[in-house]
Amino acid sequence: MKFVLLAFTLILLTASIQGKTKNKYWHKDAPVPELNREKYVCYRTSDSINIDGIPDENSWKEAEWSGEFVDIRGSEFPAPTHATKVKMLWDDNYFYVAAHLEEPHIQGTITRHDAVIFRDNDFEVFIDPSGDTHLYYELEINALNTIWDLLLIKPYRVGGPPVNSLESPEIKTAVHIIGTLNNPADTDSCWSVEMAIPLGTLTELNGKRKPTEGTQWRVNFSRVQWHTRVVDGAYEKITKPETGNPLPEENWVWSPQGVIDMHRPETWGYVQFSESESGAGSSKFENRIEEETKWALQNIFLAQRKYHGFMVILPIL
Repeated sequence: MKFVLLAFTLILLTASIQGKTKNKYWHKDAPVPELNREKYVCYRTSDSINIDGIPDENSWKEAEWSGEFVDIRGSEFPAPTHATKVKMLWDDNYFYVAAHLEEPHIQGTITRHDAVIFRDNDFEVFIDPSGDTHLYYELEINALNTIWDLLLIKPYRVGGPPVNSLESPEIKTAVHIIGTLNNPADTDSCWSVEMAIPLGTLTELNGKRKPTEGTQWRVNFSRVQWHTRVVDGAYEKITKPETGNPLPEENWVWSPQGVIDMHRPETWGYVQFSESESGAGSSKFENRIEEETKWALQNIFLAQRKYHGFMVILPIL
């Protein structure tokens, strides 16, 4: 009962701060309350998943696809020109992700591991196992199956540095292409991604707590899509004539962020783990009051940071 009263008080306090101090003190990067955070129940698999880019095992077939991705700012913005969707599974050792990306012109150039992959068209995964908005994992992959995996101590906008030295030797990724890579002469269909992300790597971020029945993680997925054209038989990015810089990329996501910034873990979707086998159970997603408390604390955290004009470094627990 005390917890419920505390949560209710914090929510009211957040609303009061937002209403009374919006113009003077309210942080311009505060969360957007009206966002709809996506939810997904992730079922267990007993299959031996072959990471080949083709999610065709029985448990993959039984797992539900997410809804199609939307503009990162929200569904009220123009719909993506190409469809993207994901599905998830897990077992004792891995968190599995499969993605389907429709694409008439599949392209990629980056081949160096841990390069800045989003300079190509790419697919990205963001995972916060503790849900405290600090210490979270990012993985990017392009159509050449080149990956960049890194750790964020905290979001960039509150001073978080990336840790590019993170390596997970047991990670498995694969890309399957229906079409031809880097060939503007034809029209392609899609590319698919399959990943097995070691739970050992992810649980380093939450005190080594592996998922159990009902565990919830904050997760999001992003697709970066550049505007390109064909020049001399090859793809190149379209640039602004006045600057020579590439046009801004499109950002399409599973759970909208409200702004063009993936590094807002408080707005990511929820993945709830189920011990039931994929296809054999029907677990219901549980909405939890503590998430409203975290939301209130996040608003207070940002308001304090703006008001006092210094960096608050403690995580929101």
